[in-house]
Amino acid sequence: MTLVRIPDDALAVACGADRVARRFEELGATVERVSSWGMHWLEPLVEIDGIGFGPVGVADVEGVLAGGSDLSVGRIEDHPFIASQTRLTFARAGKTRPLSLQDYAATGGWKGLERARAMTAEAITAEVTASGLRGRGGAGFPAGIKWETVRTANGVRKYIVCNADEGDSGTFADRMLMEGDPFVLIEGMAIAGLAVGAAKGFVYIRSEYPHAVRKMEAAVRLAAPLVAPFEIEVRVGAGAYVCGEETSLLNSLEGKRGEVRAKPPLPAHEGLFGCPTVINNVLTLAAIPYILAEGAQAYADYGMGRSRGTMPVQLAGNIRFGGLYETAFGATLGELIGIGGGSASGRPVKAVQVGGPLGAYFPPSLFDTPFDYEAFTARDGLIGHGGVVVFDDSVDMAAQARFAFEFCAAESCGKCTPCRIGAVRGRETIERVIAGDPDGLALVADLCETMKFGSLCALGAFTPYPVMSAITHFPADFVVEERV
Repeated sequence: MTLVRIPDDALAVACGADRVARRFEELGATVERVSSWGMHWLEPLVEIDGIGFGPVGVADVEGVLAGGSDLSVGRIEDHPFIASQTRLTFARAGKTRPLSLQDYAATGGWKGLERARAMTAEAITAEVTASGLRGRGGAGFPAGIKWETVRTANGVRKYIVCNADEGDSGTFADRMLMEGDPFVLIEGMAIAGLAVGAAKGFVYIRSEYPHAVRKMEAAVRLAAPLVAPFEIEVRVGAGAYVCGEETSLLNSLEGKRGEVRAKPPLPAHEGLFGCPTVINNVLTLAAIPYILAEGAQAYADYGMGRSRGTMPVQLAGNIRFGGLYETAFGATLGELIGIGGGSASGRPVKAVQVGGPLGAYFPPSLFDTPFDYEAFTARDGLIGHGGVVVFDDSVDMAAQARFAFEFCAAESCGKCTPCRIGAVRGRETIERVIAGDPDGLALVADLCETMKFGSLCALGAFTPYPVMSAITHFPADFVVEERV
């Protein structure tokens, strides 16, 4: 009987994977639902004896089983998109059943936790620090330093909070990991608990990820005996983008309005319920098991400068081969676009936005920028969560700049004046530019500076990046005379 492996993550299901799976079963095949490889342009991607076929529709199933299909992409592991990657965090992607404890253990699962249990808390944090791991959620703050701060903080209780409120456009790595390899996140959180003395953790997942919520809840139940006495609880957000900011997230967890908190105190000193709290992104915590299992140096051997290890880059937008591409820091933006096959439209690439809706727009002249925190900062950009959104030469950069202000105006929690009012005035000013007002550009620049230095949260502080990069690098889109 033929064994057919088909992903069951949200993207594959949205592309018809459930219907394709049922058709294979109707024709007598045994279907095994596995995690996604991350080759999203091929979904539903079907694997038989290591050979991939995609995208497969219901009408293609008989041909695939008969061996006469022209949808074959060869051995999946040998495909250039997969073979050229360095997969540490996503090592199991496409290979294991998401909720199989047997599959997880057979592929090295729990080795990191087992080693951590034989170490002191101080030694665990030292190992994480030595690995060079930095927060993968956007800020890039060294994870080991954050853990050590919480470890040495005074508190009757301490908490681990996983920020899975993945709201940036063009990002999906958190979702993929929770839906495809949830136990690695659970193991990472349990190790963090040992390191800082926390007995409980929370996974805060955005409400728009129902598949991930169900997978995580099921995985937490299955893994509970293995990570005890550490306890994990899944919480679902209510759709506010600002709750991706760590202090807004804490307020939401406490049942309060999702607003940013002034710092200090830092969450590491007074976080959830006033207790010392580690807040890390999904990808940060998911990198921990490898570091503890293989050692800090094994992780630090990858990357460049102060950016060590690997980054799961998410290729999206107008791109031919969209999907997840994990690689060591150092690959250039141009190389990543090349891996993605250029624009899906076939037109020249005009701009790439990295770091979500608040990230800068990079023109082709800056495609030599290496994927590195400091390199992006030097060019007034940010890596953020690793989302790379591609635009071809038909995009209107003035409209994109307007969207940045419009987005911030809609998503601001309203606590700080520069963000609450500045975003609205910014949108209005960009509209004046688009309408041909010759004074508009100068006003936009002033507004960006005001928001950058006056806002408490990321929305206001980072608005200048997409707006000013759009104006600076694509001046033709803002030439007033051509609009009058």
